[in-house]
Amino acid sequence: MRSLLLLSLMLLSLQMRAGNPWRQMKRVEKSIVQPTFPDRVFRITDYKDATDTLYTKAINQAIIECSSKGGGVVLVPRGIYKTAAIHLRSHVNLHLEEGAVLKFTLDPELYPVVLTRIEGIDCYNLSPLIYAYGEMDVAVTGRGLLDGQADFTNWITPDKILHVAFPDGSNGKEKEMLNRALEEQWPLERRVFEHGYGMRPQFIHFYKCRNVLLEGFEVNRSPFWLIHPLMCENVTLRNLSLKSHGWNNDGCDPESCRNVLIENCFFDTGDDCIAIKSGKDDDGRKWMIPSENIIVRGCTMRDGHAGVAIGSEITGGCSNVWVENCKMDSPNLARIIRIKSNPNRGGEVKNVFVRNVDVGTCDLAILGIELKYWNVNEGKYYPYFHNIRFENVTSRKSRYLMHVDGFEDRVQAKDIFFTNCRFEGVSEPEVNILNGTGKVKFKNVIVNGGPFGEKNK
Repeated sequence: MRSLLLLSLMLLSLQMRAGNPWRQMKRVEKSIVQPTFPDRVFRITDYKDATDTLYTKAINQAIIECSSKGGGVVLVPRGIYKTAAIHLRSHVNLHLEEGAVLKFTLDPELYPVVLTRIEGIDCYNLSPLIYAYGEMDVAVTGRGLLDGQADFTNWITPDKILHVAFPDGSNGKEKEMLNRALEEQWPLERRVFEHGYGMRPQFIHFYKCRNVLLEGFEVNRSPFWLIHPLMCENVTLRNLSLKSHGWNNDGCDPESCRNVLIENCFFDTGDDCIAIKSGKDDDGRKWMIPSENIIVRGCTMRDGHAGVAIGSEITGGCSNVWVENCKMDSPNLARIIRIKSNPNRGGEVKNVFVRNVDVGTCDLAILGIELKYWNVNEGKYYPYFHNIRFENVTSRKSRYLMHVDGFEDRVQAKDIFFTNCRFEGVSEPEVNILNGTGKVKFKNVIVNGGPFGEKNK
């Protein structure tokens, strides 16, 4: 089975180099399996005990019964329902009627510890608000609202982020113990973060799941990343509205996932709108599972560090990313496409295709590449980024067109192509930095009203 998978990936890579990536995108899209569910309906209100102040038990009981009977829809009717962690199971569609609101409690003690990964590091942490592990055919759908209630008075207080009291009596930043676990290679059973020193949990986290659908609803006020599929296959996000401006509020972080479709979604987030990942440093090398076959189509991006980022936790690599027919426009949107890693994290990123993207205002660059992220200049694992193509991309205002911040003594980024693009309102030198780069080509590219080519670099 593994040999067949490797053969198919080799054939896919050959087709990419043959100049037919968009036809291959259609093949990938057709291969993405979306879940289907029986017509059985389980209403959460039928499971509520009058003595409970929250709907946590009712929702999870409905999910357990629905799954045990072969699957169906767990229905959240119109209304406001306070709850703690929800754990989805196979063959269950958690469906929110229009006007339904799931409002998640702020008490960390009501989120049990589960196996997860935070910023590319394996650990046990407070349960995400909605969690599934090892399930198949799972969905959250409907036109309701998921409200995490997180703000700078609760999950994201300065004390919580900067002055955490750890079990050994020390104090430090929220992720200090997590980073120590990676650097000192603690065994997984020691990496248990809970109670007052647990990291802020993701909002929606599916781990090792197959055939996942998220469609129609709105997410806001997330403690951490909004949507985090990890080691999943066949993931579809469609018609979502993702609005959250806390710290580390990435919109969607597919990590070590295969066959992902993100279409017609709205992003207004405090960090990267989409950030593709595949593990960090030694934890990433332990698994070495790339992210591959990611389609981003018809989305609207407003605030965020990047419209689509790859990295920085990209140790396992990334290949075959398509971004098309998107609109990105905000003075607070730093970059349109951003690829980032460093010599500790490594990672090969290849076959990134961007076309028909309309940019209004962008703060920094259309393309930003960082090979020394967080000022790491040396290490054993140099990242390598190649075959990155832009076609029919337009923008009306940016500081510069592109930068590649690489190494003076080695080429680790190459084969970057811009074709039939127009960039107006570029206020500083078009190419800000171009270190450690090979073969950058411009064909029929207009910058500030005039032709732009290799002689202009």
